[in-house]
Amino acid sequence: MKRLFVAAPFVLILLASCTPKATSVAEAPRSATSTAEQIAQGKTIFETACNRCHKLYEPTQFTSVQWVGIMNAMAPKAKLTDEQHQWVYDYLVSVKK
Repeated sequence: MKRLFVAAPFVLILLASCTPKATSVAEAPRSATSTAEQIAQGKTIFETACNRCHKLYEPTQFTSVQWVGIMNAMAPKAKLTDEQHQWVYDYLVSVKK
């Protein structure tokens, strides 16, 4: 019984350290701080990287929250850096309906 009380904290720490950090799909990339040049680069990246695998969606087709989820799913597949991910996201949400 004494071993159980000694081993329990170690097991709990091990389990807690192996648990992945929970992230929300609605969690947005950092605040939009891209310059006009970076947004233009985001448009170029969107038109080239995304078009490799599927048709391009109109930026106004989805809300900014929906784009977060889409970008979080697709940016790794397109092998975008965090910076490129931000630029594409900023381009997509900068287009007005």
